[in-house]
Amino acid sequence: MTAADLSRMLLLAALWGASFMFMRVVVPVLGAVPTTVGRVALGAAGLLAVVLLMRVPRDFRGRGHATLMLGVVNSGLPFLLFALAARVLPAGYSAILNAMTPLMGILIGALAFGERVTAPKLAGVLLGLAGVAVLTQTGPVAMTAATAVGVGACLLATLCYALAGFLTRRWISDRGGLDSRLVALGSQTGALLFTLPFLAWQAAQAPLPWAEATALVWGALAILGLACTSLAYILYFRLIADLGAVRAMSVTFLIPLFGVLWGWLLLGEVLSLAHGVGGGLIALALWLVLRAPAPASPR
Repeated sequence: MTAADLSRMLLLAALWGASFMFMRVVVPVLGAVPTTVGRVALGAAGLLAVVLLMRVPRDFRGRGHATLMLGVVNSGLPFLLFALAARVLPAGYSAILNAMTPLMGILIGALAFGERVTAPKLAGVLLGLAGVAVLTQTGPVAMTAATAVGVGACLLATLCYALAGFLTRRWISDRGGLDSRLVALGSQTGALLFTLPFLAWQAAQAPLPWAEATALVWGALAILGLACTSLAYILYFRLIADLGAVRAMSVTFLIPLFGVLWGWLLLGEVLSLAHGVGGGLIALALWLVLRAPAPASPR
């Protein structure tokens, strides 16, 4: 890994870790659905600007519909689920639970895509579940019905992320690939089309709380959409191109660290031993899942 790759990975982890903090600022004011729609709309706008300014050929080679569908699974639904969780869970909690994505990938791969489950991977899944149990049962946030729903929303979001990885390989990579900036733009556009009906339904029920948002809230939403989504996806797909999908996924180790750090520094969230123990178990689980297999011994 070069110094440039390491710098991109650290920046990506810092941005994705900060996204949970910004959701904690925006969601209580605007609500989960408007926050999600604003995020994907700004994300799509930022990526469109990048594609136009960099004069990326806008040729989806027959895979435009695939990128739109991918956006529902990879962005629209998980962003909405994490926004719902942000109403009741601290940013650090959501960031740590987000690290379950590769472990969910093991389950999805085994159940739906014929992936082989090795003993270390199975141990990783079990350790990850133990980490979630430690965090939710002994952490500083009381485990109520509302927080249980928030934890469930986070885990379902990681399931979506894991599924999206396999769908990306099947719909995009295995069919000859596509410029990563176009994949990112198409996915954010698909996420926007998916979430707009939810916004319309909410607006029909009651006026949207736009007037209650302060400059801080609008600024947090702008950073969430343009930096934590547009820029982050460009960095992520660049890492996949340079390092491969498995090594790029190691950014998952760093996101909880930044998520907990930003929540503690800027939101005053309480740290506890449960953060260290639960997060440590999930980190060990990720190491078991993502480590490179040992080379076969020569005969």
